[in-house]
Amino acid sequence: MDFICTKCGRRVPTATRAASCECGGLWKLDYEPPKYDPDKIERDTWGIFRYRAFMALTGEEWRSVTMGEGMTPVIPLDDDVLLKMDYYMPTLSFKDRGAAALIAHCKAAGVDSVVQDSSGNAGNSVAAYCGRAGIRCEIFVPEGTSPKKITMIRSHGATVNIVPGNREACANACRKKVRDTGIFYASHVYNPFFYEGTKTYIYEIFEQLHRIPAYLFIPTGNGTLFLGAVKALEHLLASGVIDKMPHIVAVQSEHCDPLYAAAQSGEKAPAKADSRPTLAEGIAIAEPMRGEEILSYIYRYGMEVQTAPEAEILPARAALAERGIFCEHTTAATYAAYLAYCKKHGKIRDALLPMCGAGLKSEH
Repeated sequence: MDFICTKCGRRVPTATRAASCECGGLWKLDYEPPKYDPDKIERDTWGIFRYRAFMALTGEEWRSVTMGEGMTPVIPLDDDVLLKMDYYMPTLSFKDRGAAALIAHCKAAGVDSVVQDSSGNAGNSVAAYCGRAGIRCEIFVPEGTSPKKITMIRSHGATVNIVPGNREACANACRKKVRDTGIFYASHVYNPFFYEGTKTYIYEIFEQLHRIPAYLFIPTGNGTLFLGAVKALEHLLASGVIDKMPHIVAVQSEHCDPLYAAAQSGEKAPAKADSRPTLAEGIAIAEPMRGEEILSYIYRYGMEVQTAPEAEILPARAALAERGIFCEHTTAATYAAYLAYCKKHGKIRDALLPMCGAGLKSEH
């Protein structure tokens, strides 16, 4: 199995330690899953690796890495909205899907030390799975990251570097260390194996509901859930088990909206965002590295981008909490965006929203 550069087409084995191609392009996996067949689901495996027949895995190391992530319930919020409870995870975040797959790959490739940059959830997840796999881990987070997320990262034995400035400054500091030291960059943005884990979000929904809801609202900063979900949906389409793509609404922060701004004018690349402080820290990505790929999917399938009104995030969070759903601010932003979408377009039926992070993680 190889990586292929999205820019120049160069091929390298997936065991490479290079975070990206020499030309600056990001890697994609040269992998085509077999036709989807429910009989290929390993139903005795509880977690995302029950779908391993459709995942690009490089060994059996996943068996010693998995913590039973995935298999989260789908519950109704009301007659119109379903919630996928993805904070029912080992580290209370959907990022465990991607981290489990990525760290299983790292273990299979003999990686013994990694670095990563994160607004909190991905760093916490990678730190936890590295702790389980016996891999040294160093996480860079931007100032302003929830102290509870930082405490969780450190609890797993990882080193934490708090970087002054915004999310981009944090990423730049981490990537400088990668360039200077050659250490493995366990990036949830750069490394395609992360998306092999987030694909399972869709496989689970299809197995649980025996269908895909008409509307999927997906929080989209760097696009880790968005890209994994689209790849799995394309797989289901190609396999003939669904006959059309659901209507996907990518959710951005009103205060950091490079994909929304680009989509409004049909631009191929993310717009330069005037990034302001936002409660939705998990999607506050002014320069999404896979932004062109995300936008290409948006145009190909007629998807929409909706911003979450900043002033409506806390009321949305309170409304969910009153129904028993205590989520973090970025997750509440997805519900705020859903409500704003309905206000603009009218009431919609059969929508599914991911509850991506638990509320205690974002108490500032």
